[in-house]
Amino acid sequence: MPRHVAGLWRHPDFLRLWAGQTVSLLGSEVTALAIPLLAALTLDASATEMGVLSAAGAAPALLVGLFAGVWVDRARRRPILVGTDVGRAAVLATVPVAALTTGLSVPYLCVVAFLSGLLTTFFDIAHASLLPSLVRREQLVEGNSKLEVSRSGALVAGPGLAGILVQVASAPVAILVDAASFLVSGVLIARIRTPERSPAGAGTRRGLWAEAREGIGVVLGDPMLSAMATSLSLFNLSAGAFGAVYVLFVTRELGLSPAGLGLVFAAGSAAFPVGAAAAGWAGRRFGVGPSIVWGAGISDAAFLLAPLAGGPFAVTVGLLVASRLVATLTGPVTAINQLSLRQVITADRLLGRVNGTMRVFALGTAPVGALLGGALGDAVGLRPALLVAALGIQLGFARLYFSPVRSLREVPDSPAG
Repeated sequence: MPRHVAGLWRHPDFLRLWAGQTVSLLGSEVTALAIPLLAALTLDASATEMGVLSAAGAAPALLVGLFAGVWVDRARRRPILVGTDVGRAAVLATVPVAALTTGLSVPYLCVVAFLSGLLTTFFDIAHASLLPSLVRREQLVEGNSKLEVSRSGALVAGPGLAGILVQVASAPVAILVDAASFLVSGVLIARIRTPERSPAGAGTRRGLWAEAREGIGVVLGDPMLSAMATSLSLFNLSAGAFGAVYVLFVTRELGLSPAGLGLVFAAGSAAFPVGAAAAGWAGRRFGVGPSIVWGAGISDAAFLLAPLAGGPFAVTVGLLVASRLVATLTGPVTAINQLSLRQVITADRLLGRVNGTMRVFALGTAPVGALLGGALGDAVGLRPALLVAALGIQLGFARLYFSPVRSLREVPDSPAG
């Protein structure tokens, strides 16, 4: 890319990637709320069934994440993004068809969640691995910040849109909106013209497991990467349990409607753009490491507010919104700086495998957490289960605090591996 280009606003291929992600994320946020609402309100799912549903969506990261990283390193990344977008559109489009033909059930939704999660695993690894080939090293934080702004917009608008669509139309219609968004994303990404590096030739390749082990070795062998990986693992173990019972807790125990829940999600995500925009500033002002650690610490602590919700309606909604508001303000600061740090210190030939390994660590524990959370919700009640999960989330921050990441002021120059 020409060195004279001042910013990514003048980078057409980045803008295509950004626009594609924005559209698909908005649709995904609609589905992220519509599917559990469909299970909870239409199919009357139990807490255990909600845990299984949540686990089904997260399981592919554990099952194929390592090998997905190998395949991403062996192929050009743009076709993977386009293909997985089209695939996700096709999978989600079956939900309204099943609803019309009386084939809708919790097991069917689990299959849809699993297949969608499988394709999303490939998409997310390829997406994180493509950006460094589109922009310069010094533009990575800017690029990741802009992409996180898209996520923030989706978090604000998506749940509110989902709640309204579910309330006014139906959950299957809301899911159909997401299917259409993936097709739009695929078209935009297909128009990217920046050439990618040629993947390694067949003669230089080894077995899938041998190449996957190299990515694992890089992550476990680097103190900062391993700290971030295990922190994400601990966080998502408990976050999986939290998510499994949250919708049931809010709709059944607190009595919020789908539209009300959507508005809680939307209002609680309003701070996300501020956090995403402030990530680069925080890294420069406080240091990359402290921004990662304390961003996680404040965000994790915010989850403790949700189990306290109850009593007068204003107090209930206020606590639920405050929990998400604080988490979405500081969460992007740690997420953007973590991703940018990983992209800079990892050699390009290993980036897919490292991203795949990180995804396994990040999401591989979520299915276990979801199953435990669902079972705990049925055994001891929704509020106690939510509190236990919120307390467990604090372990992610503790792992980062007691690691070399806390003392890192600037991004190192030499790549890992």
